[in-house]
Amino acid sequence: MSSAPLTQDEAQLDLSDVEPRVGQIVGGGQRWEPCSANDIRRWVMAMDYPNPIHWDEEFARASQFGGVVAPQSFVIAMDIGHGVQPACVGRIAGSHLIFGGEEWWYYGTRLRPGDLLVQERRFHDYKVATTRFAGPTLFQRGDTLHRNQHGVPVAKERSTSIRYLAAEAEKRKMYASQLPPKPKWTAQKLAEIDRIRHEWILCGRTGASPRFDEVKVGDALPRRVLGPHSIASFTTEYRAFTENIWGGYRWVAPDGVKDPWVNQDAGWVEGFGLDDKAAKIDPRFRDGLYRGPSRGHIDGDKAGEIGMARAYGYGATMGAWVTDYLAYWAGSEGFVRHAKSTFRGPAFEGDITLFEAEVIGKESETAWGVPLVSVKVKLANQDGVTVVDASAEVELPLR
Repeated sequence: MSSAPLTQDEAQLDLSDVEPRVGQIVGGGQRWEPCSANDIRRWVMAMDYPNPIHWDEEFARASQFGGVVAPQSFVIAMDIGHGVQPACVGRIAGSHLIFGGEEWWYYGTRLRPGDLLVQERRFHDYKVATTRFAGPTLFQRGDTLHRNQHGVPVAKERSTSIRYLAAEAEKRKMYASQLPPKPKWTAQKLAEIDRIRHEWILCGRTGASPRFDEVKVGDALPRRVLGPHSIASFTTEYRAFTENIWGGYRWVAPDGVKDPWVNQDAGWVEGFGLDDKAAKIDPRFRDGLYRGPSRGHIDGDKAGEIGMARAYGYGATMGAWVTDYLAYWAGSEGFVRHAKSTFRGPAFEGDITLFEAEVIGKESETAWGVPLVSVKVKLANQDGVTVVDASAEVELPLR
C-alpha cells in the first residue's frame, strides 16, 4: 500500500480521541478457561499446518514433548481481536481497519493443553500518511505481552493496524480497479498445488531439526503453498480464534487506569459495529462474522463497502503462516525467537499463497543466549504479487 505526505485537500481523520491515549495501558478481553487439546487441533487444522506434534496424540506422546503441544503461532489464537486490540485505540467515526503487520518475540515457553494466557496491553504510537487505497490513513501500533497462568512470559507482539475512512476507500476502489478476476483453477493446476503441499508436509514430518553448523547462508527453505483460499477456508480460520466462541471471554481493565479503552466504540462504519448489550440475548451481535468488523472477509458485497474488491483473508492468519512455516523447518529442537512481518496486501478469495525463504545470516553468540539463523521470507500469490515480507531469527541446535 503506497503512501505520500498528507495534503490539506484530502479528507481528514479526526484523531482527537486517539492522540491523548498514546503510551497508555489499555484493557481488552480475557479468556475464562484454559486452552484444550482440541483448541490446539482446531487451530492447526485452520492454518493447514499438519505438524503431528500439534494434533496426533500417539505421535506427540512418543516425541520429546510427551503429548500434544501448541504451535508458537497459537498465542494469537488465545488473544482477543486477533491481537490488534492495543493498536485500535480511540474512536474515529466512519472508520474501518485492516492489519498492517506484526512483530513477535518468543521467550521459549511452549503452550500445552491446560494453559491460560493473560495479556498486558499498551498503545505504543501512530503516524498518518496519505495512501492511494484510502487517502488519509492512520498506522497505529500496540504492544501485547502474553504471560501464562504462572506469570511466565511466553511472547510479546507488536501489532500494526491500518485505520481509514471506509467511504474514502469505497470511493477510490483501488482494489476493484486493479485486482484481476478470481482465478479459475484447472484440475492440472490443482494437482500441482497438491504436489507442492504434500512435498512440504513430508519434509518436516519427523520433526528432525537442521544443525546450526550445517546450515549455510544462501540455503533455501522448502517451498510451501496454501490455497486456493475460499469462503470456507476464511470461515474455518476465523472460527479457530478462540475469542469467537460464544461467551468464551470477559472484558478486563488494568488497575489504576482512569480510561483504559475497554470494549469501546472504535467508530466502525454502519453495519460493521458490535453490540454487547444485544449480544447478551443474541450472541451473533458480537460474533464478528454474522455482525461486526470481520463481515467483509466472507461477504464480497460487504468487502466492497470498505474498499476491498472481494472476500479476503486475515492479517493475523498471515503472521501465523510465517511462524508455522519457520517452526516446521526448525523442527522439534528448534524455536522461532523473533519474527517481523509486513503485510503488503490481502490474500483474496481464489488466490493461492506461495512461500519462499532463504537463510541470510548466522550468529553463534546472541543476546538470546542461543545460536540463531536469520531468515528472509516472502509470501506471494499466483501472479507473483507479494502479500507478506518477513524476516526472522530462528534458534537451531548446535549439534
